[in-house]
Amino acid sequence: MGRGVKFHGERKFSRMVPAETSGLQRAEGRTTEPPTLPRYTVNAMNRIPDRNEAAEYYFTYIDQVSMGEICEVLNAQLTETVALLRGISDEQSLHRYAPGKWTIRQVVSHLNDTERVFVFRAFWFARGFDSPLTSFDQNIAVSAAGADERSWESHLEEFRAVRTATLAFFQSLPAEAWSLQGVASENPFTVRALAYIVAGHVAHHIAILRERYL
Repeated sequence: MGRGVKFHGERKFSRMVPAETSGLQRAEGRTTEPPTLPRYTVNAMNRIPDRNEAAEYYFTYIDQVSMGEICEVLNAQLTETVALLRGISDEQSLHRYAPGKWTIRQVVSHLNDTERVFVFRAFWFARGFDSPLTSFDQNIAVSAAGADERSWESHLEEFRAVRTATLAFFQSLPAEAWSLQGVASENPFTVRALAYIVAGHVAHHIAILRERYL
């Protein structure tokens, strides 16, 4: 991770209103196999994050998420994304739409890395840790990942594995965890906001793939 360096929305904001007077708020989650969600988490997962649950930049992602229980959204997105990516050939996966842009393999590697980062932040705050987390430099990560040297199939399997772990984590959260808040990259986030950001970040990049690569 780079010091003070940020990816996409990793921007520093000087002021943010706490999510609630308690400094906490809720987020959303669910599992991969259309699991039966614990009844006590349903209401927490139904609420779209308020504008004070993350820095405004992150609503670039949050606003792309449809209404509904967030884990259902994450689970459906897993199926849809893998189906789309499976339609891309090995040769196509090395395509970049302009010089200096990422290949499709690098884009999927970025999705996997970034989901891990957002979910780790959600884990950190949901488990009650209050020390701020550092920022994440997407370009350092992509450069070190060697994405183009790995098979295309391995990227698809990794995406499936990462999202399955994401779903298992969010589905298991107790109701009060969705409201917890912490600071990462000098920005405040609730656990709920991070769940939505995970889904919205993938939606954002899939839209770019459709528009510029495919």
